[in-house]
Amino acid sequence: MIFKGAYGKLSSMQFAVIKTGGKQYLVTPGQKLKIEKIEAAEGANFVFEEVLLAGNGKSLQIGAPLAAGAKVEAKVLKQNRARKIIIFKYHNKTRYRKKRGHRQHFTEVEINKIEI
Repeated sequence: MIFKGAYGKLSSMQFAVIKTGGKQYLVTPGQKLKIEKIEAAEGANFVFEEVLLAGNGKSLQIGAPLAAGAKVEAKVLKQNRARKIIIFKYHNKTRYRKKRGHRQHFTEVEINKIEI
């Protein structure tokens, strides 16, 4: 299937929509992004198998629900934790106060290659 963008011109950029951690991300080669934590060592390569859509300048592959044979290869840059978020619960007139903090784990990856 060939997809024509706005004004009938074909987009020459390579892109894909991947699904990981319950979220969907639009990615291009060379892009760095922070995703939910995945089990991979720093510096290791990781392959995203759940590709919902993949395209380049010539064709567009739409999955139903996943694009057949499409893969996105990425390199794990670092495993870290985000900044602390404060959760404060308060009920007036009842002396109810609870303060908690949370730091979410994340993985920073760089997209290397998109295979259609």
